[in-house]
Amino acid sequence: MPRLAGDTVALERRSSDRGADRAALDRNASDRGSAGRGLSGSGLSGRGLSGRGLSGRGGAAEPCRHIVLDELSAGVVERLDPDTAAYVNASGLAKASPMGMGLYRIEPVGSVGSVRTPTVQLEVRPKGRLGLNRLLFLLGYAGDQGFRDDSVAAVEHTDLWSALAESLAQLADRALSRGVLQGYLMVEESLRTVKGRIRMSDQISRRPGMLVPLEVSYDEFTEDIAENRILRAALERMSQVPRVRPEVLSRLRQLKGKLDAVTRLQSGAPLPPWRPSRMNTRYHAALRLAELILRNASAEAGDGKQQSASFVVDMAKVFEDFVGTALREAMAAYPGEMRLRYNALLNEAVRDSDRIVVQPDAVHFLGGRPVMVYDAKYKAAADTGASLSGDHYRMLAYCTSLRVPTAWIIYPGAGEIKLRRILNTDIDIVEFPLDLSLPPSEILASVADLAQQSWGEVLRQASIDRSAS
Repeated sequence: MPRLAGDTVALERRSSDRGADRAALDRNASDRGSAGRGLSGSGLSGRGLSGRGLSGRGGAAEPCRHIVLDELSAGVVERLDPDTAAYVNASGLAKASPMGMGLYRIEPVGSVGSVRTPTVQLEVRPKGRLGLNRLLFLLGYAGDQGFRDDSVAAVEHTDLWSALAESLAQLADRALSRGVLQGYLMVEESLRTVKGRIRMSDQISRRPGMLVPLEVSYDEFTEDIAENRILRAALERMSQVPRVRPEVLSRLRQLKGKLDAVTRLQSGAPLPPWRPSRMNTRYHAALRLAELILRNASAEAGDGKQQSASFVVDMAKVFEDFVGTALREAMAAYPGEMRLRYNALLNEAVRDSDRIVVQPDAVHFLGGRPVMVYDAKYKAAADTGASLSGDHYRMLAYCTSLRVPTAWIIYPGAGEIKLRRILNTDIDIVEFPLDLSLPPSEILASVADLAQQSWGEVLRQASIDRSAS
């Protein structure tokens, strides 16, 4: 009995110790919960921080592995967790194929950019190791937005996310340094008094025979304008990117706080249109970077989601858009008209289903007749193992369909211009390299040189035609 009593006392002591330990753990959990609540206000709550983003002991962050691939590489084998692999596949940046034992083969799929999760950052970099400034310069022409070489500036950094976050913070701080921009916003609402003008058609259709309320519209001078909505959305998105440096994250939060009175853009909603003017000049650089971030980057943070972010662009499309827009601007100095992505019929057909349509990137017309055809190819002879034969077959089809004697292939890279005369025809195919590693002004100068040379070829062919006639 004395022995059992001693054991009972020891058990009670250990139970008391466990109770004290449990109370200490509860206090730590409470502290961690408070810290988590502090982060959630800026969109950084959820499993990304409370679960996988933090290690199980002491709240220390797990090391984030950095995987870097060239867009032309054959891929690498790395260990990934299933959630990260699924996010990589969904992002469109790369393909993660399971190999067993937690290993995945990660292969580029034609896009460049970065995917970041709490445990892994995967980067696929464009050939030529283009910096962020050069990438944003090319993106500025995507979709014919009309940006120029000095429209989008960025901090160069080895880490894409750090560069984007710091660039946005700097440009937004500059934009908001003199206060939040205000402007006139058209407001439509129902009032019991007249304000602005009465929308008679809405009044009759919605409230026939009623005098009040009145359907009115008026201009309100407010901060809740398109410029501020776009800037707030970009600041929110970048503040949700995992592992942004604390001092940069703090700046993003402070800047977003200045725009708390502005309407929050819904996820997936189109960006509201804005027009550059003298009044919003100080916003221009910040807005153009913000639009590029919102169009190309996504971030997830919240309950039940892994905190993650992606910035993915299709370099082939970006290059084609850049060449088309820049070339059209350069050719504006010469007579005629340039049309982008022009549909041309390749064969004779009675039924629409039998028609074969080709679509060169750009065709220049003079007097309503095509005189020059252009195509931008992101992967060309400069790439190891790439074959130009398919591109030349396509250019031959363009020339035959449009009755144009010369076609130009523009591809990224350095080197000399090459002229290829197609046997048994009068068709020339010119390969024109465009070195994207040059400063933006020199890239545009190369495009201007392309326009000048191709116009000279038009004049040369016209003189030959006159001599023959």
